[in-house]
Amino acid sequence: MRIGRLDRQFFERLFAALMPLLAVLVAFLIGAIILLLQGVNPIEAYQAMIVGAFGSKNGLADTLVKAIPLMLVGLGIAIAFRGGVINIGAEGQIIVGALFSAFIGIQIGEQIPGFLGILLGILGGTLAGGLWGAIPGFLKARLQVNEILSTVMMNQIAIQIGFFLLRGPMIDPAEVEAGTNIPHSARLPRTVDMPRFTDMAESIGLTQSAEEAGISGYLGELYAVLVEPSRLHSGLIVAIVMAILIYIFLWRTTIGYRIRAVGLNTAASRYAGMQVQRTVVLSMTLSGMMAGMAGAVEILGLHHRMFEPLAVSAGYGFSGIVAALFGKLHPLGIIPASIFFGGLLVGGDKMQRATQVPQVLITAILGLVVLLVITTDYFVKKRANRRVRVETDDTPPDEATAVSTPEASA
Repeated sequence: MRIGRLDRQFFERLFAALMPLLAVLVAFLIGAIILLLQGVNPIEAYQAMIVGAFGSKNGLADTLVKAIPLMLVGLGIAIAFRGGVINIGAEGQIIVGALFSAFIGIQIGEQIPGFLGILLGILGGTLAGGLWGAIPGFLKARLQVNEILSTVMMNQIAIQIGFFLLRGPMIDPAEVEAGTNIPHSARLPRTVDMPRFTDMAESIGLTQSAEEAGISGYLGELYAVLVEPSRLHSGLIVAIVMAILIYIFLWRTTIGYRIRAVGLNTAASRYAGMQVQRTVVLSMTLSGMMAGMAGAVEILGLHHRMFEPLAVSAGYGFSGIVAALFGKLHPLGIIPASIFFGGLLVGGDKMQRATQVPQVLITAILGLVVLLVITTDYFVKKRANRRVRVETDDTPPDEATAVSTPEASA
């Protein structure tokens, strides 16, 4: 009987893991139908998308660059969802994190060692995003204000603050002197530029290009991403390390367990003596911190100056939700999910240029993926609950409690 139960559990986990992939395939199938209606060959369109995102050094580098903020935002979304709250305010948290990190870089970047400047810039952006997330968390916990509405409104406030600062206190003095008044900040000191992969490769003695090293084919493209000049920066390492740390935090610490417990059952957690309101605020704060870190890394690693707020956030606050859901709200699952959706964003541009399809089609496909992933997740949970009920009915009383615990059903 024990072997049969283990087999069923393995099948259920495999079923749950494959369902998001099925959702993506169905979304692409619907997208193919739309392409056919527009007179475009879907095979050629999707081929241009895949090759553009993963088929060359530049495509791979751009995909990984897009994946960095998606990963960090997705990790924050996972914390919030695990804590039973919904964070739609990552766009605003990215903006305030980017603003604060740019301010720190401009003010003290040349006065301290570069590594310390980068660390302070990331830390400042992270704390600013956490503060921006804590506000709707507090409103939710104390006043029962719907966090969806409050986070959306906080997005708009962050956007307007960004425009005000970039047209006034933070505007580049060179723009004022030239009379152009383009709303962006001064270029950050180069000492606070996050190292790029080519810089790190050179520091360990890897200076040969793929052609010089005699590496050809796709392996050469992978080698070139790591060694040859590209936009790929060390923020990717930061994001992956944060994914591992958040996994440890959520599944190996008492505070992480409390966050997940409150998200699973608020009433039971309160009955067990947990501080539910405090946990809600903490969940939103940590979620905002990850989005703020994404904004800081974008400034220090990629843009090196603050400019139009919506261009900096670039929709990552919403796309990060898709990546988090596709990764099953698991920190380690968010890593490949972010790379996949980064490839979708990069490949969508390539597909648009190759087949002249509108960019909004990619947005539609992302929306379909969200809808189908949520739908499949509902069926997976319903199937799991039914399995737990069946096993509980068939299990002796001393084993039934163990089967129905949250850890067993996770």
